[in-house]
Amino acid sequence: MANFLHIETSTQICSVAVSQDGLCVFNREDREGPNHAVVLGVYVDEALSYADSTGLLLDAVAVSCGPGSYTGLRIGVSMAKGICYARKIKLIAVPTLELLCVPVLLGREELPEDSLLCPMLDARRMEVYSQVFDRRLQSHRDIQADIVDAGSYAEWLQGHPVYFFGNGAKKCEQVIADGNAHFIEGINPLAKYMLPIADKRFFNEQFEDVAYFVPFYLKDFVAKTPKKLL
Repeated sequence: MANFLHIETSTQICSVAVSQDGLCVFNREDREGPNHAVVLGVYVDEALSYADSTGLLLDAVAVSCGPGSYTGLRIGVSMAKGICYARKIKLIAVPTLELLCVPVLLGREELPEDSLLCPMLDARRMEVYSQVFDRRLQSHRDIQADIVDAGSYAEWLQGHPVYFFGNGAKKCEQVIADGNAHFIEGINPLAKYMLPIADKRFFNEQFEDVAYFVPFYLKDFVAKTPKKLL
């Protein structure tokens, strides 16, 4: 197992955690935000001080890579990059929608085996970013920006219980009227839940290029832009 600093800033909540050999040993959360520009530096400084004072050598920084808040993601990724440069450690990107599934899977062992998970992040009006996973966190549909109506997700709701959650799910509850649709409240992407995904990516050596990595919202732009212009 490896040791990670985890940074999550994709929503109004700002959170930082440190994990050591599979256990969360440090955690800070601010739910009064968005205050990322104010509190993230403080939390990261506390986390690094904790790691240094306990002799914990960090192997990588795991950062939520979106989709999510434009400003929040920029702040979180910039901080993560700076730490990776300064400490010469790896950068791991944790997809925000996949991260949202972790507390659902950890807290609800009674989910039917054929359940599908649909994390949702609020975009605007009736639009959400969403993705569809099974209980093994295998993606059955890639990230899309969906305008939600009564027929949304019909193909997934046929024959499967589908669990919707995240800050975009609440506004869809009255629209998706299907007996297989279930809505879970209070699920947020938090740094303390990043460990399983970060550990898997570390083991598989799925590291990001610190110089050129950008979160989800900028990928299409960067793909069309020569690196010398960035």
